[in-house]
Amino acid sequence: MNVLITEYLRINLDTENYECRRCNKVLVSARENYKRGLLVYDRDPREIHKPLLDTSKYERTYSPNPQWCRILEYYCPQCGTMMEVEYVPPGHPPLHDIELDIDALKAQWKDRPEVKEVPTGPVPPRRGHHHHGHSH
Repeated sequence: MNVLITEYLRINLDTENYECRRCNKVLVSARENYKRGLLVYDRDPREIHKPLLDTSKYERTYSPNPQWCRILEYYCPQCGTMMEVEYVPPGHPPLHDIELDIDALKAQWKDRPEVKEVPTGPVPPRRGHHHHGHSH
């Protein structure tokens, strides 16, 4: 039984693992922070938010100070899909933003139909469903 968590992340309740929804890679135990199963790119914020002013002339350039802020990007180690981005102070551990009670989830889903993955791509137009307004 798979439970969809985010756009790119799901939990397989049978194996208790996080999996990538894009490539089905098993990432890490669902009882841990899912980010442990991802590749982390620790970005200098100045690469992403380019300084707007000449850094040799101005102390404040409208770009984040790398001593105050890092940008962490998380990627699936197999298909490279970016799963999360967070802004943290340097040295701060990854945010544990999704913490799920796996046993409660299992209980909650045991009698529910599984939500199947929808193949990504253009959605075909629905035919024969024309809505006509009704006057009262």
